[in-house]
Amino acid sequence: MIFKTLDDLSAQGQRVLVRTDLNVPMKDGVVTDGTRIRAASRTLSELSDKGAKVIILAHFGRPKGEVVPSMSLEPLTGPLSEALGRPVSFAADCCGARAIDAIAAMKDGDVLLMENTRFHPCEEKNNPPFGKELADLGDAFVNDAFSAAHRAHASTEGITHHLPSFAGRLMEAELTALGKALSQPDHPVVAVVGGAKVSTKLDLLSNLLAKVDHLVIGGGMANTFLVAKGIEVGKSLAEHDLAETARAIMDKAASQNCTIHLPVDIVVAHEFAANAANQTLPVDQCPEDAMILDAGPQTVAEVIETIRAAKTLVWNGPLGAFEIPPFDAATVAAAQGAAEATRAGTLLSVAGGGDTVAALNHASASNDFTYVSTAGGAFLEWLEGKTLPGVAALEAAA
Repeated sequence: MIFKTLDDLSAQGQRVLVRTDLNVPMKDGVVTDGTRIRAASRTLSELSDKGAKVIILAHFGRPKGEVVPSMSLEPLTGPLSEALGRPVSFAADCCGARAIDAIAAMKDGDVLLMENTRFHPCEEKNNPPFGKELADLGDAFVNDAFSAAHRAHASTEGITHHLPSFAGRLMEAELTALGKALSQPDHPVVAVVGGAKVSTKLDLLSNLLAKVDHLVIGGGMANTFLVAKGIEVGKSLAEHDLAETARAIMDKAASQNCTIHLPVDIVVAHEFAANAANQTLPVDQCPEDAMILDAGPQTVAEVIETIRAAKTLVWNGPLGAFEIPPFDAATVAAAQGAAEATRAGTLLSVAGGGDTVAALNHASASNDFTYVSTAGGAFLEWLEGKTLPGVAALEAAA
C-alpha cells in the first residue's frame, strides 16, 4: 500500500483541509468521551506547529443533508482547543461565503473548525461539484479519518481528485497496523472473532479463513457452530438456520489449513443477569433450560496458549457476555493474555470494531495492544477484504 503522509507535505503557509472524525458521544451539549478528539489532535497540532492554516472538516450524526442545530460542531471548539492547547475558531458553514471569509482571516498556525459537512446533501452523495467546492478552500488535503474511509463522500473521496492528498498520523498508524496484521503478517496468525450473530460476520469469516492459521470463535456466534456440530445449546442465542453455513465455513477452513477453535467447556445460567447463579460444564452438557453465557476456563487456557504461540493477532468481538459479571471472565482473561504477549514483544496485536474496544477497556488491556482501532464499520470492512474508498483515494493520489 502506497500513500503520502505528513512527511511529504510542505505545510508552512498552506491552507490544509483535514478530514477528521469528531463524531463523538455528547449529552446536553457536553462531550462525554473525548477519545476521538484526542486521537485527532496529533495531526492537527503537527500541522499547526509547522505553520499551516489548519481547516478541519468533519461530520456529526446523521442530519441527512439538512441543517440540524443539535448536530452543529460548534460545541466542539472548546474540547478541541483544550486538546490542542491553542484556540480553535469556528466557521458556520463548510463552504460558501462564510467558509471563505473565515479562512481568509486565518494566520499561519491557526486552526479553524468548519460546520458539519453532512448539513449539505451533496456530501453523502459525493457530488463532484461539491467536492471541487470543498477543495477550492485549500491547497492540500489530509485524510485522518479512517473510521469514515469506508464511505465515498465528498469530504473523504471526492476532494482527493482536486488536491494533493496525504494520510494524517492517525490514518497512517491505522493503515500501517492493519497492513502488518493482514496484508503481510508474520505467521502464525490468530484471529479472535466474537459477538452475537454469525449472519453479521459471514464476509469477515470468509476473508479471514484464507489469511489466518487459527480462528477462535466466541460469543453467540460460537453457539451456531456448536449447533452445526450437533451439540445441544439449550436456550442459548444461536442462529439455527445458519447451521449449514457454519458447516461450510468449517469445511472451507479445513481445506485452507485454518484451525477453528470452539469452546470445549461452557459457563451456563438460567437467566441473563449480572451475578446469576451459574455452573461450568463440558460443551456438550448444556441443560435444555439454560443458556451459554461465556466460555469456560479450559477453553480460555487453550485460547491463551494459541495466542502465546502466535506472532500476529487480530481481535474483533468478545468471547462471552462481557457486559455482565461473571460472564466477562473469558474475554478478560484472553485479552490480558494477549496484552502480556504483546508487552513481551512476541506478538503484534490489532483489535477493533463494535464492542471490541469496550471489552478490551473493561479488561484493562487496550493500552498494551499494538493497535486498537476506534473505527467500527471501516475496521470491519477492512477485515472483510473490501476496498475502502477513502483509502483507495489516497493510494490513487500517491
